[in-house]
Amino acid sequence: MNTYPEYKLVQKCLLEIEENLEWGSSDVWHNDVFIELSETIQQHTQVLLSPTTLKRIWGKVSYKSAPSISTLNTLSQFAGYLNWRDFKHKNESQKSSWLEKKVLQNMGIIATSAAVLTIVFISFYSMIGSNQNTSKTIDFTKVEFSSRPITDGLPNSVVFDFNLNHITSDSIYIQQFWDVTKTIKINPKQDQATGIYYYPGYFGAKLLVDGKIIKEHDLFITSPGWIGTIDYKPVPKYIQSDNLFHSNLSFPKSIIKEITTSTEPIVSSFHLVKDFKGSSGDNLSIKTSVRNVYNEKWAICQSLKIVILGTNGALVIPFSIPGCVSDINLMLNDLYLKGKENDLSAFGVDLSEFRTIHIDIKEKHVTVLIDNKKIYSGQYNKSMGNIVGLRYRFLGAGEVAHLNVTEKLNEEVILDENFK
Repeated sequence: MNTYPEYKLVQKCLLEIEENLEWGSSDVWHNDVFIELSETIQQHTQVLLSPTTLKRIWGKVSYKSAPSISTLNTLSQFAGYLNWRDFKHKNESQKSSWLEKKVLQNMGIIATSAAVLTIVFISFYSMIGSNQNTSKTIDFTKVEFSSRPITDGLPNSVVFDFNLNHITSDSIYIQQFWDVTKTIKINPKQDQATGIYYYPGYFGAKLLVDGKIIKEHDLFITSPGWIGTIDYKPVPKYIQSDNLFHSNLSFPKSIIKEITTSTEPIVSSFHLVKDFKGSSGDNLSIKTSVRNVYNEKWAICQSLKIVILGTNGALVIPFSIPGCVSDINLMLNDLYLKGKENDLSAFGVDLSEFRTIHIDIKEKHVTVLIDNKKIYSGQYNKSMGNIVGLRYRFLGAGEVAHLNVTEKLNEEVILDENFK
């Protein structure tokens, strides 16, 4: 446990953040939750705290040093304060109360008395308590947990069916993988719950009791072919596939106008999520031709993310103009590199004209090429499982002229699109 001087104040700040987010107890947060938290903090404060940094502060990773003052300032601002000094001023106790002083003065007597009472209690409990506990043990193997999508389209509501087998805990949650807004608190008397999904994807639904995963299963929300979204929050705008093919994979003029006339930044996306028949996500060749069609005002950076979805994770390959690479972040499943701390300048490229991007994955080793020029090579460790989808995410709008996906193990073409 950390023992730096301001540890308790930091924990109080983290608790305020958890209460404001209403994402459920941080005891059940996993890696993808911290990725989402990192993005949320950046949106509100314009400062990026990496998922690794956040996991250290929340105690998910062993780390003995105190957080830096810049990190504490950012967390305080996210919690609603001006900075860390403002948070401390409003939360520190200036003087000990009379009771606190008396407790401190008599700490030795209190500790001795507590020790004696503890021994008495343990002796008593050993005689009568163990039999009662045995009778109350819950057999988690008899707990049932399943789900079923209601429709084939998007958005899609999902019904979760479960039998809690007389569990009486007040900490029961359904955690729906990466999307922390999908955390559902469950009443012990419930046998059903529902959640809504606005985007296609591959989700791992988990049933947690007192922070422990007792049941989990996969939940696959596919897309009806290629689908486009204007990523408004909380509900995106959908553009179906019959309105996307205009010699390329692109949005109709009316949607482009809607994006370019907006005074606020807008992200638009193309999604394809489907069953690729068990093709390995760790051995793929992905070649695509892509460009950005809007690079003014808030879209000057021409930001693009190509997302490769797997059953056990994802790869996020980012691009922007050279002057904006400080704001991009590379994710190779369990490897996360942020532009603020790493040189990602090789991913700086002018996308105002079509560029050919090649992402080559061989046994979890990733090589990225632009117009046949190698710009990056790196390795991740945790398998992403089988490929289940791809996304193109543009700040503003873009279009795709070609996409070829080949499984390298068998040299089998699993997707070849010219979008005509």
